[in-house]
Amino acid sequence: MEFETLIRQRYSCKNYTDRKVDEETLQKILEAGRLAPTAKNLQEQMIYVLESEKALTAFDSVCPCRYGAPTVLVAAYDENNVFTYPGNQVKSGMEDVSIVAAHMILAAADAGVDSCWLNYFDPEKMAQALGLPANLKVVMAMDLGYASEKGKPLPNHAKRKDLKETVRRI
Repeated sequence: MEFETLIRQRYSCKNYTDRKVDEETLQKILEAGRLAPTAKNLQEQMIYVLESEKALTAFDSVCPCRYGAPTVLVAAYDENNVFTYPGNQVKSGMEDVSIVAAHMILAAADAGVDSCWLNYFDPEKMAQALGLPANLKVVMAMDLGYASEKGKPLPNHAKRKDLKETVRRI
């Protein structure tokens, strides 16, 4: 799909069928995340693919927003492998995982797979529920699947502020 069309049409799906994403398509989505740039190319991200009933139940126990998707990707970073920016106030993990996730979301849309960025959960409780190592910090999760007939964009989806409201030149 042409990129501008893709970014205009992609929306956060909130109602899925039970149709699973096939393995080849899932691998393309994961590969898009692997190719995303990270600070100093540290590649500190760790992506967990949740598809089993056990994993999805654990996810649902701490996040009420799966919307019925048959696959969830949970994205975390290794806090022991991040770049610290000058001033020692910002570390690269959060932003790097966000870039990885954005790549995967756009790759999913390009493949005809619907998604939704999920972050309505306590990251520490999510890590505990999934049994993740203590050095991994969960940033976000992403529903993956195919929209049901009810899975349409929200009414305000296309409403965007004008660039002059969100961009400043200095």
